[in-house]
Amino acid sequence: MTAERQPNSAEIEAHFLALLDGRMTRDAVDRWAGRWLTDDALSWDELSLWALGLLYGIDLRDGPGGAYLHDDEQVQGRLTELRSRRND
Repeated sequence: MTAERQPNSAEIEAHFLALLDGRMTRDAVDRWAGRWLTDDALSWDELSLWALGLLYGIDLRDGPGGAYLHDDEQVQGRLTELRSRRND
């Protein structure tokens, strides 16, 4: 798909932070994760695959104009879990 180096778990974590800090929109994070996750030529470790799967779809809402399926508190919880799993 691309000649770019695929992101590692630290770069994936940085996208969680960018979303929570407001430096990236949910749409931008979703597109970034989808770009990597849907590239069948890439191979992922279990943690990175899990984390990308969380980010891909992060912009989904509970119906038109509804709340996000995963609010900021849930995103923060997943970031905490990612950090914990990275340090295991």
